[in-house]
Amino acid sequence: MRIAMWSGPRNLSTAMMYAFAARGDCAAWDEPFYAAYLKVTGIDHPMKDEIIAAGEVDPARVAAACEGPIPQQQSLFYQKHMTVHMIPGFPRDFMRTCENVFLIRHPVRVVASYARKREGPTLADIGFTQQAELFDQVADWLGRAPLVVDSADIRAAPRETLAKLCAGLGISFTEQMLHWPAGPKPYDGAWAPHWYGAVHRSTGFDGAEGPLPELDGDYARLAEQALPFYERLRAHCL
Repeated sequence: MRIAMWSGPRNLSTAMMYAFAARGDCAAWDEPFYAAYLKVTGIDHPMKDEIIAAGEVDPARVAAACEGPIPQQQSLFYQKHMTVHMIPGFPRDFMRTCENVFLIRHPVRVVASYARKREGPTLADIGFTQQAELFDQVADWLGRAPLVVDSADIRAAPRETLAKLCAGLGISFTEQMLHWPAGPKPYDGAWAPHWYGAVHRSTGFDGAEGPLPELDGDYARLAEQALPFYERLRAHCL
């Protein structure tokens, strides 16, 4: 089974990748389209040159690998996808071969976290509109809403929420998903030194988050723009 997990940045996505990789029966691929996205758009991201040099920049080849043989003779293939990377012209038919899941997080938390790593994010940077578009496309293919999971629910009740997610995917839940070794992982993307400091210090999911952080100015307006997209997918949560 190929699992395509679609999220925006700063969304518990790396910890979720670690959880699935910890199962022992699951290969993991960290942001398959990132190098191609940077090459095609020319957008300036931290470690841009290193990411392009380390990755596949032909989106057609990336898509072919996403639907190709599962690496390492594993039974599951977890693909951690960023919704912002699926720009117009990038192939999407590979998604039909995957179980597509949408990982969401409240936009106030996303904006607050993203701004600490890269200043001045826009709505296009944080992925909510793209996530809603991909959700609608998959729902149209399936004739029903695809699986949606909220990072807040995972942190509040990781065992219960991951068990629900696994049941929705038709796979067994294992306690191994709740813990992983600290430090970098061999399947981390080239950008890990910039973005993954906190998750490299972790050995499992952090506890429930506290109150929403306070935002002001442009950051508050950005979160407000993203909120309707989050709420629409939240209505379909596990």
